[in-house]
Amino acid sequence: MLGNFSYCNPTKLYFGDEALKYLNDELPKYGANVVLIYGGGSIKKNGIYDEVIEILEKNGKNVAEISGVMPNPTVDKLYEGVEIARKHNADMLLAVGGGSVCDYAKAVSVSVHCGEDPWEKYYVRFEEPECETLPVGCVLTMVGIGSEMNAGAVITNPHTHQKIGHVFADEKIMPRFAILNPKYTLTLPHYQMVSGIYDIFNHICEQYFSGEDDNTSDYISEGLMRSVLHSSRIANKDPQDYEARSNLMWAATWALNTLVSRGKSTDWMVHMLGQSVGAYTNATHGMTLAAVSLPYYRHILPYGVQKFKRFAVNVWDVDADGKTDEQVAKEGLAAMESWMKELGLVMNISELGADEGMIEGIADGTLIMPGGYKVLEHDEIVEILKESLK
Repeated sequence: MLGNFSYCNPTKLYFGDEALKYLNDELPKYGANVVLIYGGGSIKKNGIYDEVIEILEKNGKNVAEISGVMPNPTVDKLYEGVEIARKHNADMLLAVGGGSVCDYAKAVSVSVHCGEDPWEKYYVRFEEPECETLPVGCVLTMVGIGSEMNAGAVITNPHTHQKIGHVFADEKIMPRFAILNPKYTLTLPHYQMVSGIYDIFNHICEQYFSGEDDNTSDYISEGLMRSVLHSSRIANKDPQDYEARSNLMWAATWALNTLVSRGKSTDWMVHMLGQSVGAYTNATHGMTLAAVSLPYYRHILPYGVQKFKRFAVNVWDVDADGKTDEQVAKEGLAAMESWMKELGLVMNISELGADEGMIEGIADGTLIMPGGYKVLEHDEIVEILKESLK
């Protein structure tokens, strides 16, 4: 395991079907003014909202609300939330929902006491906060993004067709605590469930497909990927299987809490491509990743054959006997494609609303990351996106 690194993750997790009761242990640590942040109202239909409000009131909290946080939170919604938190003199932010709601809460956290435009400061110039930030807690209702245990926050600017993630350097921006009750995920529509499953899997891939050393992080990644494959197949047949859904929830957290990135340069180009597609189509995040993944991986396979071969053998159980390294590597991607189709994932960006006329704009909006096996040129991005249309 080469290189030097540090690792710190201060987020405290409460996991299981009784996890919400531990919100009573966390709330007394913060001031009286709490901003409750949630999405389109599903938590009111399934009863989670009432449970959370009851606990907040029991703990004597003054509650303001930011509702209607969309799956791809916009910069305009960020500005709205900042004003609500300022008027409420917020002491903490409590996000109840999926990863987008958690992302959004962190973006509000670093913006409330910031005197500058947060979009320009954090998403154009990629600066770090110099102001006081608000503590964030999460009650997770959808899995995949992994935002409950990291310092990342993705915001979309529909005016400029940009969807950008900022992973903040200071661990105090990570949620102080996260409550993970797998039962809260059981009411998700199938489309959202499998989208989240692929998001989990691709988070691991983005870190795995980098580096050539014998890295412990890769062994952990392979175990996580095999767990996701096993549980995803069970959940796809029976979405109410608690054990499968609980394993997916736990894997999602560990896929993106920075553990398996240690000692790795990491890739993240699938996310850069997918996020740019999302900025033009407002498509579900995991589905944008699924639609661009295989064209991207087939493009970079010649530059990382040995890792793709290892992926095929150790994750997909491809038999390497009598085959070239490239044949084995390609069989691994073919097995991955079969699994993706089995789940019912979107396999091209046309189905998400992208068309030929958007390709140049999507390519222009794709940030180029240097950590993978091939640093892409603009023309290569265009080529990959054209392949993704099919």
